[in-house]
Amino acid sequence: MAGGVVLSIGNLTTQYAWAFVGLSVTEVVSSSITVVIGTTLNYYLDDKINKAEILFPGVACFLIAVCLGSAVHASNAADNKAKLDSYSNESKDGIRANNITDSKQAYTKTVDINDAEKGVASTEKAKFGTALFLIDLEKRRAIKIFGKSAIIGLALTFFAGVCFSLFSPAFNLATNDQWHTLKDGVPHLSVYTAFFYFSVSCFVVALILNLIFLYRPVLNAPKSSLKAYINDWNGRGWALLAGLLCGFGNGLQFMGGQAAGYAAADAVQALPLVSTFWGVILFGEYRRSSRKTYTLLVGMLFMFVAAVGILMASSGHRK
Repeated sequence: MAGGVVLSIGNLTTQYAWAFVGLSVTEVVSSSITVVIGTTLNYYLDDKINKAEILFPGVACFLIAVCLGSAVHASNAADNKAKLDSYSNESKDGIRANNITDSKQAYTKTVDINDAEKGVASTEKAKFGTALFLIDLEKRRAIKIFGKSAIIGLALTFFAGVCFSLFSPAFNLATNDQWHTLKDGVPHLSVYTAFFYFSVSCFVVALILNLIFLYRPVLNAPKSSLKAYINDWNGRGWALLAGLLCGFGNGLQFMGGQAAGYAAADAVQALPLVSTFWGVILFGEYRRSSRKTYTLLVGMLFMFVAAVGILMASSGHRK
């Protein structure tokens, strides 16, 4: 149940972090922190069944991925600031920017420059990566990020990673009782029974936190109400699908951890790679960014893939 609590808090924190640093950086950094802390804890809880000479070099690769992820965010934030500053200067000079007037990159609707500069209105749909795209995205966000410190997004990401790093060791303790809290002769919880309690506590905490944030939102998000939440089904289907996939994935991770060690199960995480695909290809993250940003992004993903491969090779068998 404690594992469900920290997972629920981590999931909610991640959703706020996405607004600040994007899918790719959020998932890679939080997952890497999860592996660095969670894998180390599970290694000792599992009586060192994983190969240490392989396991910890993989953990080191995850640490490098965390550092590169922070650098990617900082570089991309600088790129976005340069785009917005350039657009603002061109607008003040009475010059329509090429990336806005080009018919290949924008539709034919007219943009009110003053409103666009303020980020409160944008009737022209620009292509990914342009200043106008960033302005329009900001207008549609519930969480406004213009003018906010980059440290906020990274702090949320690191906090989410710490939460995620604790739910697997908690589940490990629930099923294997390394601290010997059960009386002699009392059987350990099966993976499926533990997963039931884990899921129930995760649901209860998510319900409580979301109800609180409806009426007392954080990060200047708009207030809402339970009635408005129930009546608004825009995007709810995607949210339900995400929950089903998350639950199914957690169940498989726990089953794999019970068989081959939770340290190795923590490491085999493809979600950052899938999230990067979604973020870059479908959502336009890092479009028209600098060569430095692209280089750091590729380096971050390479280190993550290398770390996953190394930690997969460290798996052992539970006696």
